[in-house]
Amino acid sequence: MKRAGLIGFGIQRSLTPAMHMREGEAQGIEYGYELIDLNERNLTPDALESLVIDAEERGFCGLNITYPCKQRIVPLLTEMSEDARKLSAVNTVVLQDGRRIGHNTDWWGFAEGIRRQLPGADLGSVVQIGAGGAGAATAFAMLQMGARVLTIFDLDNMRALDLTALLTRLFPDAKIKAGDDLAQAMAGATGLVHATPMGMDKHPGLPLPAELLNPPLWVAEIVYFPLETALLQAARRRGCRVANGGGMAVFQAVGAFSLFTGLQPDADRMVEHFKTLTGYDTRSVARMA
Repeated sequence: MKRAGLIGFGIQRSLTPAMHMREGEAQGIEYGYELIDLNERNLTPDALESLVIDAEERGFCGLNITYPCKQRIVPLLTEMSEDARKLSAVNTVVLQDGRRIGHNTDWWGFAEGIRRQLPGADLGSVVQIGAGGAGAATAFAMLQMGARVLTIFDLDNMRALDLTALLTRLFPDAKIKAGDDLAQAMAGATGLVHATPMGMDKHPGLPLPAELLNPPLWVAEIVYFPLETALLQAARRRGCRVANGGGMAVFQAVGAFSLFTGLQPDADRMVEHFKTLTGYDTRSVARMA
């Protein structure tokens, strides 16, 4: 039997275990996947190393890592894939023969969600809110897809500056900057990426004033529980095209499943399962199929 898990804070509504186990069943393997919720266990991210050791001792083949541990996990790894090393952020750890191999399937998952939900999106000038582990992946995805201008905002301005410096080294031909005037940046933006926990059940609210959401701006979200966040609701009401966090959720899981099991998952089948789990079948989710 293969076993894997997800470490993060406030993850009880995560659909990742169900997606992994359903695909394992379809592939004919016995596959268990459990939630390791810091909140439920009254733990802080300082417990991360002990949780990884416990997973190794229990024979796990891998761990997914989410907020707030995507960067904290890096010093605990023995190896990293090229993408993960560039980003210094990891969402997938393969546990194999005493090795801890870090990968980042978030960036590809986010990019695939954008391609399917927002075909033809104008990447001329993108504003991103959030410069943490998830934000590193979404920003990397935007630049890989051809964004020419990327302006990054974060409550911790130093974190935005650090991510800007990192990405500028990786993408010297793009214009990447840490923003200091959100309203001004939004006035000239073609798209908005939201990469913070705001909008999750435990972090309700909007990450910016709704009046800054004006078409033809598109809006992309990473939060997927709830799938229809306050941000997406506001953006829809104001006429913006939107991409929900389901794309990133499904396609990062597609990548992680392959790394954990060595099997090639059926991405379309996983999309259909996600739609069944969420009961959400608007046109934007349907485009992921």
